[in-house]
Amino acid sequence: MASTVKDTGGGPRTDAGSSRVVMRQSLGLLDGAAIAASSTAATSSIGIGLGLMAGVVGLHLPAIMLLAFLPVLAIAGGYGRLNAVEPDAGSSYRWVGRTLSPWLGFLTGWVNTVGTVVFMAYTTTVTGSSVIQLLDLAHVRSVAGLRLDADSTVQCTLLGLVVLVGAALVAVRGLEMAARLQKALLVFEYAVLLGFCGYGLFAGDQPFSLQWFNPFDIPSFGAVAQGMVLAVFCYWGFESVFSVGEEVRDPRDASRAGLLALVVMMLLFLLAGTAFQRVLPIDELADNGAHGLTYFGTKLAHQPLAALPLIALTFSAMASLQSSVIPTARGMYAMGRDRVLGPVWTRLHPRHATPAVGTLLITGIAVLLALASIAIPTVNDLISAAVNAIGIIVALYYALTAIAAAVRFRGLLRTDLAEGLRAVVGPLLGAAALLAVGGYLAWTFYDSADHFELSADNGWFELTVVTLMVVTGLPAAAWARWRRRSPYFQANATGDVNSLVNES
Repeated sequence: MASTVKDTGGGPRTDAGSSRVVMRQSLGLLDGAAIAASSTAATSSIGIGLGLMAGVVGLHLPAIMLLAFLPVLAIAGGYGRLNAVEPDAGSSYRWVGRTLSPWLGFLTGWVNTVGTVVFMAYTTTVTGSSVIQLLDLAHVRSVAGLRLDADSTVQCTLLGLVVLVGAALVAVRGLEMAARLQKALLVFEYAVLLGFCGYGLFAGDQPFSLQWFNPFDIPSFGAVAQGMVLAVFCYWGFESVFSVGEEVRDPRDASRAGLLALVVMMLLFLLAGTAFQRVLPIDELADNGAHGLTYFGTKLAHQPLAALPLIALTFSAMASLQSSVIPTARGMYAMGRDRVLGPVWTRLHPRHATPAVGTLLITGIAVLLALASIAIPTVNDLISAAVNAIGIIVALYYALTAIAAAVRFRGLLRTDLAEGLRAVVGPLLGAAALLAVGGYLAWTFYDSADHFELSADNGWFELTVVTLMVVTGLPAAAWARWRRRSPYFQANATGDVNSLVNES
C-alpha cells in the first residue's frame, strides 16, 4: 500500500508528518527482473523439474513448457495491470482481498507464504546436495571423519541451512545488495545454460522430432494435468517482483520486469527441454530426476568443464533461497501493516529500511520446517512431495489473482477492448486452465491410493499437504477478523478503502 513519504535522499524514507520508517524506492527494471528471474530459478527448475516431467510426459518437454506458459502469461497480464494501479508489498493478498473478499485475500496471502516457506525448506536440501557434489568433484569426500553423501537428507539439509541463513542476512542489508548479487549469479548461470544446451542441440545423437512440441501427442489428459502443474511450478516466482513494488522507482518497471523474466524463462525452458531430449534417451533423463542437469553435463563434457552445470545449479539454488525470503517477508510486512498479523512483522531496519525482523522470522520458520522434513528419507522423495503440493497451491492463488484482475477491470471491455482482453479475458482463461488442471491433479491424488502413508508417492499424503496449506489459514483469518479486529476485513468487506488506508 502506497504511503505519503518524505524523501530523505539515499537513506531510509519516513512518512510525511511522522517518524515511521518506510521502505525506500531503490530498484530499477533490471533489478526487478533479477529478483523475478532468481525467484523463478530457471537453472534449478531445469536441473530438477525437467527430469521429473520427463517421467510424466515423455518426449514432450518443450510442448508442456510452452503449454504451461500460455495461462501463466495471461495471468501475468492481470498482475501487471493490478500493480500499475496499486503497487503494494502484499500484491495478490491485497488485490484479491479488496476486489473479491477479504477472506479469499487472506487465504491467498497465507497459501503464498506457506508454499514459499515449504519451498525454502526443501530448497535447502537441493542446495546442500549440490555443494556436497561439488566437494566430491574436488575430492573432498569427508569432513572431520564424516563421509559426505549427496543423497543424505540430513547432511544436505544442514549444509543448505547455512546457505539459507547467509542469504537472509544479505537480504536484511537491502535489496540493492541482493539484486547486485543475483545479477552476477544469473550471468554465470545463463552463460552455462546457453553454452551447454546450445552445444547439446548439435552434439546430441537422439533424432529430433517436431512432435516434441505437439501437446496433443501427450499420451493422456492425466499426464497433461500433472505435467502442467509441474511446469507451472517451474514458472512460479515471476510475480515476486510485485511484492517489492513499493521499492521499485516506477510501477511500470515492476510489470516489465515480471514479463521480461517470464519470457526469458520460457525461452530457456524450450531450449533446455529440446537439448535434453537431443542428448539423453528418455529413460536416462527420467531415471536421473533431480540430477538431470548435472548428468546432462557429464554426457557433453569431461571434467572440469562438466562441473559447470553443477556450479550453476548451486548458484541458482542459493539465489532462489534469497529471492524467496525477500517477497515473503514483504508479504508478511503488508499483512502486519493491515493488522491481520502481529506488529512484529512491520518492524523495518532503521538503517537499511528492510523488514529485517520479518526476514529473520521467516528464515527461522523455514529452518524449523527443514529440520522436520528430515523424516522423509531421500532427497528425491523430498523434492517430489514439495513440487506436487506447491504446484496445486500456486495454481490456486494465481487463479484467484487473475479472477480479481478480471473483476476489477471488467469495465475495460466496454471502453478499451485491447486492454480488456489483456486484463480481463486473458486472466480469466488462464485461471480456468490452472483451476482445471489443479483440480484434476487433486482428484488423481485422491483416487490413486486407498490408505494414508507418509510417502511422497502416496496420493492421500500429497492431498493432505495441499489441504493443510489451505485450511490452516482459516483459524488464522478468524483470529485476525474477530480477535485482532483488523481493518483489512472491515474496510475491504464494506469497500471503504480510504478508511483502511488511514487506519494502516
